[in-house]
Amino acid sequence: MSDPTGRFGGDFEVLSTILAWAEDDEPAALVCVLRTWGSSPRPPGSLMAVRRRDGHVAGSVSGGCVESDLAARYSAGELAACPTVVDYGVDPAGAARFGLPCGGQLELLVEEPEAAALRPVVAAIEAGALIERRVCLKTHEVSLHRPSEETAFRWVDDTAIKVYGPLWRLILVGAGQIADYLSRIAMMLGFHVTVCDPRTGFDSELDVVTVSRQMPDDLIHDLTHRHRTAVVTLAHDPKLDDLALLEALQGGFFYVGALGSRRSSAARRERLRLMDMDEAQLDSLRAPVGIDIGSHTPAEIAVAIAAELTAARNGLHRAV
Repeated sequence: MSDPTGRFGGDFEVLSTILAWAEDDEPAALVCVLRTWGSSPRPPGSLMAVRRRDGHVAGSVSGGCVESDLAARYSAGELAACPTVVDYGVDPAGAARFGLPCGGQLELLVEEPEAAALRPVVAAIEAGALIERRVCLKTHEVSLHRPSEETAFRWVDDTAIKVYGPLWRLILVGAGQIADYLSRIAMMLGFHVTVCDPRTGFDSELDVVTVSRQMPDDLIHDLTHRHRTAVVTLAHDPKLDDLALLEALQGGFFYVGALGSRRSSAARRERLRLMDMDEAQLDSLRAPVGIDIGSHTPAEIAVAIAAELTAARNGLHRAV
């Protein structure tokens, strides 16, 4: 159940930790950010686990502002009536005390889940499946469901609804140094990464990514959950890159990018235009891919791509 590579993301790390504690009969709390106001360091849905015996913490709900206080209160038995809601930074004095920036405020859900209730969630993440977990504050009922939608987290009618599983995916067309660096960064950002390269002799050095030998257009055609999937072509081979882009630019993906200089990107646009791509489709292509940080090395290029990928996932877009 360990995940040293971070392949399954931070939620898995927190859930697998609290599951291990529960199976060892160690009382522990699962803490989830319900709502935030002002400049709060962690978004709604962020998780933390805390062990009662010693206040040991996994995960984060505030970037370090309130974790110690919350762990101390839980270990001292102050939060015994779980599930319960805890507020931090309700007033400026409270925000200042806990170091919340700009008067931020957090509303946290604290619960004590049993091992039997956590095992199906951990298993779903490991299997690459989506599962929705609901915690109702009115009835204290905890239930698992097939996701009704893929919004990562919702707080509706006193019910916390969080979807676990492969919510974000990154398809990299073309193995090599840039793909390996970008894979490492993307996994830390919570992406499940697939490197697609059917060419002989082109392999990923990472054994923690999924490697596909399919033709990239076939792989992309069969993808589901497209609005949470990004495609980046890195092959330097028009036969692969163009095929992948012809499929990816049909729509649905939240980000499609292609490696190359401005000159090669302009030439690619002309090739795609000759293949009946319309201007709206071409305008959705991020090429040259990545934000401009003056990058030259494979690691720098990977950082530039990861930054733009993160901006797109967070709803920020640059002109293309």
